[in-house]
Amino acid sequence: MEFLDFLNSTGVVQSGSTDGFDTRNAGSVDLSRAASLNMTRDLYAEADGRGMTLSELLECEEYDPSVLGSPLDAFERQLALAGVRLSGKSPTTVEQFFQQASALMPEFMLREIKKGMAMRPELGKLIANSTAVATNKYTPFHVDTSDDTRFSLRPVGEGADIPQLLITEQNHDVNVTDYGLALKTSYKALRYRTTSQFRVLLWYIGFKMQTDKIGMVVNTIINGDGNNNAATVINTSASGSLTYTDLVSLWAQFSPFEMNTLICHIDQMKTILGLTEFKDPLAGYRFGKTGELFSPLGATLVRSDEVPTDLILGLDRRFAVEEVVTQPLMIEYDKIIEQRFEEAVITESVSYAKVIEGASVVLDSVYV
Repeated sequence: MEFLDFLNSTGVVQSGSTDGFDTRNAGSVDLSRAASLNMTRDLYAEADGRGMTLSELLECEEYDPSVLGSPLDAFERQLALAGVRLSGKSPTTVEQFFQQASALMPEFMLREIKKGMAMRPELGKLIANSTAVATNKYTPFHVDTSDDTRFSLRPVGEGADIPQLLITEQNHDVNVTDYGLALKTSYKALRYRTTSQFRVLLWYIGFKMQTDKIGMVVNTIINGDGNNNAATVINTSASGSLTYTDLVSLWAQFSPFEMNTLICHIDQMKTILGLTEFKDPLAGYRFGKTGELFSPLGATLVRSDEVPTDLILGLDRRFAVEEVVTQPLMIEYDKIIEQRFEEAVITESVSYAKVIEGASVVLDSVYV
């Protein structure tokens, strides 16, 4: 997605330009405990050592935990103490931010990138679970569903075998890959920009990273996670066409699962939206007013242009794919605090694995 498209996307429009912290709203907040803290890079090192972000560390009891109902969290209280404004008529410039609180800049950037990720909420609609692991290799479960008669509720006579669900480990590990992005710019290019301008760029970084992760989920669904568990592929009734009956056939593949999500390229999405059976006036009204897509056959429609144009992916998101994280989103703080923006590195270690193989099916509309 290009940057101008991002600015016009639903997530950005709904967030509004006033989203964020403004010290004018913090007049009644007690900043005495926040003022007692010495905000240095050492706090980032401590947070890293404890597996936390700076925001999480500041909420610890020994620092500045937020009371119930507090209008600002611990990090926002540090911004208020430094007089940093992120919105309003006179937002702080990047240069002023550095002059007033350079040690807060890396965490500010991290938080805004995460806000950009939240503007692409579709990822949460595709994964069953997110798991943190301590190593860069993860062995998924293998759930044997090849013979469902071995695992079904039925009366068990005396001396008879009890039905069993066989769970083992997969043969091959999933490598949890490191992903990095270098934000290359200069302090000179940023110094007179306002924080409200800068944060839009940070939102876009997070938005794009989340979009790329959706592409990783797509690849896992289609090709599997390296354990010979690629999705089953069925064909449309005629090559080169897609009909309502074809979608019903895809839906019918999911017993005992539920096809609650469809992922496809924008070209296929336009075809689905144009099917006569889905031309519901109320659905068109919702789409025109809010941008909310209707749900064909009760399934949430998700766009990912990483899907080949001839495929439609159906899945039961409750059982299909899990996310595995060894290192959550991090940002290099030393160079940022020192105002050296030539290459601020943003990293994350994440991969995706199949949970239940039969919970995802691919519909192919172009075949020989």
